[in-house]
Amino acid sequence: MSVVTQASMQMELSASASARLRPEMTPEAAVRTLMDAGDTQDALKLLARLLPKRYAVAWLLQCARDQSLGLEDKAGASLAEKWVREPNEDNRRAAFEFANAGGYRSLGAWLAAAAGWSGGSLAPATQEKPVPPPEHLTARATVAAINLMAALVSEQFEARRVAFIERAMSLLTASTSAGNG
Repeated sequence: MSVVTQASMQMELSASASARLRPEMTPEAAVRTLMDAGDTQDALKLLARLLPKRYAVAWLLQCARDQSLGLEDKAGASLAEKWVREPNEDNRRAAFEFANAGGYRSLGAWLAAAAGWSGGSLAPATQEKPVPPPEHLTARATVAAINLMAALVSEQFEARRVAFIERAMSLLTASTSAGNG
């Protein structure tokens, strides 16, 4: 199964978007095909899943830097950034705990969740039996965070999503050519 096909299934793309994709497509061509067809949400979902997790979180942080963020959102972004810089279990767990404590109700919580759901265990720290997150969970948090950022200027929601996606296309190209995709 191709990486594009697997990602489209994991992210539950719409039937019309899935029909546009071909297994032999490169990740860049697949996302571009959806963008050209106006399937922005499906393109966002596919892009978020095709990016390596650190790239996806770094992209979110890059987009967040241009936003006017409140204290909670800045705190979540800070925890996610710590994980991007040092992707160790302590930093991942701190981001996960922040997102969980915030009930996933803010942009900051979703920024932190993208890092927090990147690996490790979703079980409480005191639980011995680990509960690893599904591989596509960082992508789900990424989609939520991008949509929340786009909605910060509601009358420009669609244009902002397109701009955010365009910003990440070079990351997708870089990760694919580096063999990280």
